[in-house]
This record gives sequence, structure tokens and C-alpha cells, in this order.
Amino acid sequence: MDDARGTHQSTTLKYRGDKASDFTIPAPMPAPRFFCPTPLQARQQIALPATTAHHALRALRLVDGDVVTLFNGEGGEYPATLKISGREVLATLGDFENIDSELKGKIRLVQGIASGDKMDWVVEKAVELGVSDLYPIAAERSVLKLIGTRLEKRLQHWRAIVTAASEQSGRNRLLQVHEPASLSRCLGTLTGLTLVCHPEGKQTFATALARADRELNLVVGPEGGWSPGELDHARGHGLEGIQFGPRILRTETAGIALVAAATAVLGW
Repeated sequence: MDDARGTHQSTTLKYRGDKASDFTIPAPMPAPRFFCPTPLQARQQIALPATTAHHALRALRLVDGDVVTLFNGEGGEYPATLKISGREVLATLGDFENIDSELKGKIRLVQGIASGDKMDWVVEKAVELGVSDLYPIAAERSVLKLIGTRLEKRLQHWRAIVTAASEQSGRNRLLQVHEPASLSRCLGTLTGLTLVCHPEGKQTFATALARADRELNLVVGPEGGWSPGELDHARGHGLEGIQFGPRILRTETAGIALVAAATAVLGW
């Protein structure tokens, strides 16, 4: 039930079987999670960043004594008790909890930059699914072209999405969004098994995954697909296209579907 403090503490599940039976089951909600980009240690008291404090007070309506979870992206988390002082929100940290929700293997998503909010969606879902690194590729057929100030603002925007999605999904390590690069330059930096998604690929995704060890790189083109030159670069690195089913997937669907399928098949 809602009260003056919002619904972060608990919610209530109701059941009515017949006129004679009616009961409620309190269902505790998890403590709000906040990313704090600073060294953390047990028993210290810190002030939450201004934007985080504003969200805690105005959106979540937290009050003195509420318990939250803090993490700094380096692994693990701390329970913390809040103390409100005007617009400042202080947090006293409890003992470190070594909670890790990362995949058993490392999956990197090499994504041709998509237009509009499609790339935002890819970043968010990549975090939720456990991707460790996202490499935006400034592909020849990418609709969205990023340079200069526009590039810096977009990178900041994507990294803010990573933070929010990590808070929501329970990840204590942040997905790293790399600066956009060409496909050929990116491929030269990768280690592990690299698979290029292409509708005319000669090998099935399931067959190709049999060669995966602990590192997997999934390469997905932009809206217009990879150019012939980019495919030549991929072949120059010894890569061939793989096919994921008989249908052509949209760029914002393909990478996320491949990540989900890979984690299921590999048991990661």
C-alpha cells in the first residue's frame, strides 16, 4: 500500500478465493541501489552525489533511517543507512557484501551504431544481460554520425544509461562503453571467439558456439548492414558470417537476442 514514504519499503499481494477467505501477503521490496563513483569502505559515512541525493529525496521519497545499497562498479556492494540533512543525504555504510551477478564467461557486443533511441535500448539491455563491453562501431552504413562535442555528449548519455541499468538490474560491475571506432580497428583489439552476424552466413550460431571458451565477441551491423569493404576486413581477420535463424533481425534486436541465446546455450 502507498504511504507518505512511497512504495520502496514493501508492497502487498491480495488474494480473494471466495466470500469467506481474504488474506494479504506482505512482499518486501529490495532496497534502492545507488552507484557511487568513489572508494567505499565499511563504517564510513559519505554524502551521496547531488543528483543521486535529489533522486532519493524527490523521486523515491526516502527518509532518515531508510536502508539502501551502494556500489562503485568495482564489484560487491554495501548496505547503507541514510541520514537526511536538508538537501544533503548522508549514508553510513555497513559491512562489504561480495555479491557478484556477472556471467561465467565474458561477452563483448560489437554493435554498429544505430539511430534514434535504438542504441539506448541496446545499451540498457546489454547491461541487463551481463555484457562486459560494448564497442560502438562507426560503420560505413550507420545512419547516425558522431563527431566532436556530439560524440562526447552521446558517450556520456550511454554511460548514464549503464549506471541506471546497473542500479536496476543488480550488477555491481559496470559495462564499459568504448569510444566509437571502425570495424577493422576494433577487430584488431579483440581476444577470444569472434562471430559476425550476417543473414547470408554459412554457419549456424549454435554450431559456431561450440568453439567458445571463456570469451565471446558478437558483431552486429547497423541498420544498413555491413559494407562489402567491412566484410572483407572481417574475412581478413579470419572471420566468416554466422546465421541466427531464417529471419532477418533488426539491428537493435540481433545483438540482444544473440547474447541471450549464447548465455543459455553456454550455461553462463
